[in-house]
Amino acid sequence: MYTSAVIVLAVGVTYAAVPLYRMFCAATGFAGTPKVGTGRFDAERMVPVNDARRIKVRFNADKSDQLPWEFTPQQKFVTVLPGESSLAFYRAKNKSSQDIIGIATYNVTPDRVAPYFSKVECFCFEEQKLLAGEEVDMPLLFFIDKDMLDDPACRGVDDVVLSYTFFRARRNSRGQLEPDAPENDVQTSLGFDSSKNHRR
Repeated sequence: MYTSAVIVLAVGVTYAAVPLYRMFCAATGFAGTPKVGTGRFDAERMVPVNDARRIKVRFNADKSDQLPWEFTPQQKFVTVLPGESSLAFYRAKNKSSQDIIGIATYNVTPDRVAPYFSKVECFCFEEQKLLAGEEVDMPLLFFIDKDMLDDPACRGVDDVVLSYTFFRARRNSRGQLEPDAPENDVQTSLGFDSSKNHRR
């Protein structure tokens, strides 16, 4: 009985680790995860600082080997002013003969910019179902908070990389969606191994 209880507990902790870690990162900006919170999308936050330097935001796309999709950014980069909203697109195509659900994770490098990288509209962490052979454009609306200009750690930062990784998703015994990928792949995409974000 005790052994069975320990096994059940260990399995439960394993399933809970990714969402708990994701919540922690979103709340703190840890590991390059854009921080979310109240008041981040107020109108006064999205006013461009015209006398500031422009920041180049590069877009990166990866996917799990278990996901038979093609996933690419539709632009290599955009340049934005702090406080200026910008729209970008990724494209995904299901290259298989089956309908497939995918879930995307993301992070930002350098890590110190993550607390100021705000997404107004995003396809991440939500069910994305593509029919067999279907191709879709996925919009991303974001801005870099002008408070970044007051952070000494961000001085001199004029190049940012936004990375997405798509995983095939499945429903667990509780009916919740989770990445259908080795735990190491999910942990890497969530920031345990940030070196992956520098290879492109």
